[in-house]
Amino acid sequence: MNKVLSACTILLTLVVGARAQEQPPASPDAPQETTLTARTTLVLVPTLVTTKSGAPVYTLTADDFIVTDNGVPQKITLEENLDGEPLALVVVVQIGGPAAQQMEKYRALGTMVEAMIGGVQHKVAVVDFDSEPELRLGFTENLDKVADVLASLEPGDGGGAIFDGIGFAMKILSKQPSTCRRVILLISETVDHGSKLSASDALKTISDTNTAIYSVAFSSTRSEIKRDSAANLPHSSPDPGPPGGCMAKDPDQAEDPTQTKAKQALDCAGVLLPPVLLVKAAVATVMNGFKKNVPETVSRVSGGEYFKFSSEKGLEQDLARMSNHVDNRYILSFHPQTPQPGFHAIGVTMKDYDHLRVSARDGYWFNEDSK
Repeated sequence: MNKVLSACTILLTLVVGARAQEQPPASPDAPQETTLTARTTLVLVPTLVTTKSGAPVYTLTADDFIVTDNGVPQKITLEENLDGEPLALVVVVQIGGPAAQQMEKYRALGTMVEAMIGGVQHKVAVVDFDSEPELRLGFTENLDKVADVLASLEPGDGGGAIFDGIGFAMKILSKQPSTCRRVILLISETVDHGSKLSASDALKTISDTNTAIYSVAFSSTRSEIKRDSAANLPHSSPDPGPPGGCMAKDPDQAEDPTQTKAKQALDCAGVLLPPVLLVKAAVATVMNGFKKNVPETVSRVSGGEYFKFSSEKGLEQDLARMSNHVDNRYILSFHPQTPQPGFHAIGVTMKDYDHLRVSARDGYWFNEDSK
């Protein structure tokens, strides 16, 4: 079964699957027999390991990693490399609001997307969004068509419904064959404006699928950030851990630029909090992340990667780095010891190798009907 699941999933994703096998009913005259129902759940955790300079590390084994599910250590396996599987990609581009000032940087997106795909079999669709998402190009193998559509995008209205754009892309990806890897490339500002999809539904949507979201974002204006993220922002909980302990290091001075105070607190909480509180802390961290930086948060939760850009050259460089990292991730897997419905917080650390950087998916959603 692991082989089947591995062949159907994206190299940077996590899949939770459950399949029941039942014996056919016996005839009334047949001797009564005990029927056993077998259920199994496999979780895949794409993990990128790099040196301090950003170079991927290739020589690690499953024994080098520690993976926790809601704080509970798991027995893990290292899956096969899936980078040669067919690819279904949706390019989701914001054209509304402050994206109007970014349109010139989109003109060469087609060439960049082609380089990111590489030589694998593929289908690409294009979705743009302002106040509403719209399908600009259905799935095609013709990258020239993709380039033409991306180069001809025009500014939209004043909206920036990021969650709605992602949700729209998820729906069209769900209709693609399960034998392909599924990826969303999101190019947007950092703060959502006017989505009908709520933050809580967005969390379930992005963590309940086998789709990895790669994001490249430009900054929202300060007034927009203040308007959309200050209201109803939950107060931060006290930092876990004693003074001089896990929280002692200033994340702003950390060697890993992706480390933030909230993420650091969650990582520390993973070794201090019971599972119920850990899940609440993980969900709260995601919700706060949505209010501050949607592209970064959806990438982290889905197992993708996030970059921010300010120039066309920077956008090109970011997509080149993404392409390199896609093919160089470890796929760790485990069967959860306690597969309770709802959101699960995943932690990935190294047993040794403190000098290496580890980037992995933060969590997954387990459905009630998957038990």
